[in-house]
Amino acid sequence: MTEKETKEIENNFNKLSIQVGLNGLSFCALDTISNKVLAFEKIPFKTASTPYLLLKELKQILNTNNIKNTSFEEVVVIHKNNLFSLVPKPLFNKEELPNYLKFNAKIMANDHIVYDELDNHEMVNVYIPFTNVNNYIFELFGEFEFKHSGSVLISTLLGQSKSSSETMCYVQVSEKEMEIVVVSEKKLLYYNFFEYSSPEDFLYYLLFTFEQLNLDTSEVQLKLFGSIEEGDAVYEICHRYVKNISVFVPPGLSDILEQSETSTIDFTILNTL
Repeated sequence: MTEKETKEIENNFNKLSIQVGLNGLSFCALDTISNKVLAFEKIPFKTASTPYLLLKELKQILNTNNIKNTSFEEVVVIHKNNLFSLVPKPLFNKEELPNYLKFNAKIMANDHIVYDELDNHEMVNVYIPFTNVNNYIFELFGEFEFKHSGSVLISTLLGQSKSSSETMCYVQVSEKEMEIVVVSEKKLLYYNFFEYSSPEDFLYYLLFTFEQLNLDTSEVQLKLFGSIEEGDAVYEICHRYVKNISVFVPPGLSDILEQSETSTIDFTILNTL
């Protein structure tokens, strides 16, 4: 067997997950046999980008890391934006996709609207992906899977909350974004996506969520993860108002993080690998 043939077989066990958003992008390539991170990079944007510039940045990062010339068993693209709406499955009609979004987002006539079915949770997430990114990834790798970041977060966190009936508020923290998932009695109470520019903004959206859901700040468990550590400005300001607060690595991810040189790989990326 030639070296090239051996490499092709090895690549058949490699998976690639890419997350794209207007505030940044990241990717992770994983050897699923050894559970080893082969490549990872995360690029936050200093200012909010556009779909055109996002694609330009993605092309550059994949080219720099030689990802575009590698074959993968599976490729997943995660779209991270606020152009979404959660719909109870009994009320869902795929012929009405624009109507689910028109009150939550500004949509254009040529927007391509898609949806994720959240298996076992009786929900559908209707959203607008970055179509130019999807087209480019298809050109590179052929068939691939794509999802909204909220779909990955909700499905994973609900799955991990099956053993507890406590009210949990999970927040995935990025440099300029926060995704809030509230789970109670093993069911989803709330999911939303916010952009923030200061710790005070972060706290405002968090406490606004608590107020809307009538959550007691002295009782609810607040679990922060992502680009956050104890002692950070965001952590400290939240700790003043929420009694039970912690930073955690979700179960099942610690092994991969221990083998990588960084602990900042996005939760959503790791849960699609």
